Amino acid sequence: MKRFWLILGILISLTSCDFSKYRLIKEYDFETQFEKSEGTETDTYNGVINFYEQLEDAYETVTLLEFGETDSGLPLHLAVYHPEGEFDIENYRDSHSIMLINNGIHPGESDGIDATMMLFRDLAGDSIPSPKNTIIATIPIYNVGGALNRNSTTRTNQNGPKEYGFRGNARNYDLNRDFIKADTKNAQTFYKIFHYLNPDVFIDNHVSNGADYQYTLTHLFTQHNKLGGNLGEYVNKKMMPALEDSLRIKEWDITPYVNVFNEVPENGFSQFMDYPRYSTGYTTLWNTLGMMVETHMLKPYDKRVMGTYELMRSMIKITDAETGIIKDLRNQARRKYLTDRHYNLKFEVDKENPSKREFKGYKGEKITSEVTGQERLKYDRDKAFTKEIEYYDNFTATEEVEIPRAYIIPQGWWQVIDRLKLNNIKMETLKRDTLIEVEVYNIEDFETVKSAYEGHYLHKNTSVSKSVKEVRFRKGDYLITTFQDGARYLLETLEPTAMDSFFNWNFFDTVLQQKEGFSPYVFEDIAKKLLVEDQELKDEFEEKKRGDAEFRNSWYAQLDWLHKHSENYEEAHLRYPVFRLPR
Repeated sequence: MKRFWLILGILISLTSCDFSKYRLIKEYDFETQFEKSEGTETDTYNGVINFYEQLEDAYETVTLLEFGETDSGLPLHLAVYHPEGEFDIENYRDSHSIMLINNGIHPGESDGIDATMMLFRDLAGDSIPSPKNTIIATIPIYNVGGALNRNSTTRTNQNGPKEYGFRGNARNYDLNRDFIKADTKNAQTFYKIFHYLNPDVFIDNHVSNGADYQYTLTHLFTQHNKLGGNLGEYVNKKMMPALEDSLRIKEWDITPYVNVFNEVPENGFSQFMDYPRYSTGYTTLWNTLGMMVETHMLKPYDKRVMGTYELMRSMIKITDAETGIIKDLRNQARRKYLTDRHYNLKFEVDKENPSKREFKGYKGEKITSEVTGQERLKYDRDKAFTKEIEYYDNFTATEEVEIPRAYIIPQGWWQVIDRLKLNNIKMETLKRDTLIEVEVYNIEDFETVKSAYEGHYLHKNTSVSKSVKEVRFRKGDYLITTFQDGARYLLETLEPTAMDSFFNWNFFDTVLQQKEGFSPYVFEDIAKKLLVEDQELKDEFEEKKRGDAEFRNSWYAQLDWLHKHSENYEEAHLRYPVFRLPR
């Protein structure tokens, strides 16, 4: 009889427990490969995805979604930790912060992959406190092709794990240079995930080694002057110090990303400028608060992973406490770019106004190399120091542009149009052939790199001239207003002088080549007639000959100049094929 009442009591107590967040169907093994190997290994791609599939199976609070395709042929996965029940992003968008954590963009830098697996497990299993106001999403491995291409040698400087993925993706692209140009299916699918979530905070986990120093953790927040306004001020004066203080209390000191190459950091260094080609540079265009975690690759792997884990916990806690403030600041930033008249396109380091920071390093000196016989840099870890250094984290704008009311792009430039559509840019098509007065850019000068860079030969130092002309557009050409959330994205991609503009990434290179020319023996007579009939042109021609010896001594240069000042010269040559409607 006592046994009966004992069993009945247990059954009653069980029915009073809330098991809604658990799916008690079978046994699960949620010990990660990192933990099983005592901090020396990272899991394979299949192992990572299987881990999240089991988490979803076991816990109501974890949802695993598939998006699109990558260059490897496999989809991108998105794991989401949410407070309760079935996940619907629209149920949380207004009331919660949304944090997106990206891992494995460089799969050899696997610290974040392992740290985030443990983070999701511990949140789902109530091992650590769950945020009240924050939804946490992660791309478990962004570079799927690179993760499948495992080896143990290509990370030359790195101290573990034993095996890891390769930096290049399935087509050997560095995906952290592809966020604007979107040459890869990975980037195009990332757009779907990013705009589905519209995250308030974005973390991209990396490993790097610019120098040797005492820190395991460094942070690379998006450059605050570029982010701009109250949002940039918040990152610089509130979020970054809060993260540093939180980690210091946990005895995880952190410093800004040490942006040096073959130099000692105690001489001072500047903040890294994250242009839109990079993940946090891209997310900035949507007023998302972005940061890269850069662990120091010379530190032991287990320490790097646990440091990443604690950093993410701190960022979750900060975000959770500041949800209302962050959302308000993002809304302010959206309104700002809808009403501003001018936009800053380019920045340079402000050498006159460095910040002072305490830095914990190792003594470095230049000695004679035993390999090359030349000077080399060597650090002495027996000579640790703490000293104040100059950190150049202020940038000043060097070029601004007046924001147009709209852009018009002829429909033939479908590669550009497709990328705008992937970013949810609103546009409409012209209903009939139309003559419109627009601002027209002509490409005056640019430089092109001599070596291939991520599938392109990048332009830089681009300069343009601007004129107002009537241009005939066709039915079906695209009118794109700047009065939309994607205003910053439009300006950074469509203004040709912007660092990562579509022009600089070679999307418009066909306009740089003249398609129609002249035969000198034919054009001689036409040129003679031009000079007879146009005295002003003749005066300009003679003046150029007098002042330019190289021009004066080249018969072809003279004929070419006259051809380009005649009605025979094609208007498409060097005319930038994106047109502006002024305000």
